[in-house]
Amino acid sequence: MIQRSLFTAILGGLLITLGGGCDSIGIDDRGDPNQPSLDGTIQNPTRDKIANVATGIEAGMRTDINQYLTDVGVIGREYIRFSGSEPRFTSELLGGDNSVLDNNTFYITRPWAERYRVVRNANILIEATGNAPSVELSDAEKEAVRGFAKTLMAHQLLMNANLTFRNGIRVDVAGDEPGPLVEYNAALQAIADTLDDANQALQGASDDFPFSPTSGFDGFQTPETFRTFNRALAARVAAYRQDYEQVLSLLGDSFIDSGAPLNQGTFHIFSTAAGDMTNPFFLDPQASGDLIAAHPSYVADIREDDTRMDKVVKRDDTFEGAGLQSDWGFAVYDGPTAPIPIIRNAELVLLRAEAHLLKSSPDLGAVVDALNVIRNAAGLGDYSGRMTEEALLDELLYQRRYELYGEGHRWIDVRRLLGEDCGDANDDACLNDDLPLDREGDDVWLQFPIPADENV
Repeated sequence: MIQRSLFTAILGGLLITLGGGCDSIGIDDRGDPNQPSLDGTIQNPTRDKIANVATGIEAGMRTDINQYLTDVGVIGREYIRFSGSEPRFTSELLGGDNSVLDNNTFYITRPWAERYRVVRNANILIEATGNAPSVELSDAEKEAVRGFAKTLMAHQLLMNANLTFRNGIRVDVAGDEPGPLVEYNAALQAIADTLDDANQALQGASDDFPFSPTSGFDGFQTPETFRTFNRALAARVAAYRQDYEQVLSLLGDSFIDSGAPLNQGTFHIFSTAAGDMTNPFFLDPQASGDLIAAHPSYVADIREDDTRMDKVVKRDDTFEGAGLQSDWGFAVYDGPTAPIPIIRNAELVLLRAEAHLLKSSPDLGAVVDALNVIRNAAGLGDYSGRMTEEALLDELLYQRRYELYGEGHRWIDVRRLLGEDCGDANDDACLNDDLPLDREGDDVWLQFPIPADENV
């Protein structure tokens, strides 16, 4: 993948900062001659200023993505994040020693704030675009910008909803005073509505964006093709809402393609260019001291001949620490410029299988057809197991676990597809039977608390 550096966004974009949560939004607008001022961008937008903010949004989406993946992957028992200088990775995130998740600690405050930083910048982009004169942007180009901004805003809100789950999120942060926290189902509805608004804007958009999306969106760099990415995200949200007929409808407008590479999709990109950033979730799988080790269950549970064994590597030395042990290094991201998926074709094929299985009138043949696409790519051949809903759910969960390993899905999948013991409560022990517990007294958390700065 050819990667265009995001350095220009970091140098030329707006410097818009959040504190621990969106209640503490602060904007440094002191008229730095080397930076376009916020008022100047909103009140006197130009094509170049719009492009800077749009590219800056892409750059910001990557910030603290490593912490988000650590949160969901460690709790989901996909890997062990160990650092000799940060014991909370193996204590609080794993529920060890009767610990609890802290609402004023980096593992929730940082990813939460960064996602809202991007949402805030997307709102600024929308406001500035609305003020752009016709000599700068045509009406159709303005629709293209709105569709781009709202799609990425919805994605960022969904990530925060994944973390705090039933504790809720804020979905209205456009004004000086952010709106109230809303519960999970209301948040999903608002996210779906935002994606639908973006889709409508993209349908009325110009042939091209008035800026150039990075190579992370190769194949999706026009409003028409970007709309298929929007519909893919909407299908994910519909699955979270258990609206499976809607999932199938949305997939029909997405970029799903059973004959295309499973890795086709959209990505966060990284580079070693001066001023840009490398993949913050890449650590040498043979590292010691500061490392990511594959959870031993990944190897213990994988099937013979499953080629996804290459997502882990045998460590030269067994990792042992904090009462945990692994002989395997995490190798999904194999270098400092490895891209991190936003959404890819494999997930869409698996969503199709899920929808056909869990809709009101299941189509088991269609489930198997979709699962076989994933199975054959992994060297497993066609499914030959029992044709029952229970057996196919087990197969679906296996394929999602191994195909989407390390991409931020396992914990959310277990919670939404196996979390029947959780009911409607906020019981932080209700997932303990669904994921492995490595030490006596550990817990599988249901959700993160709302950051302390939000509790005002």
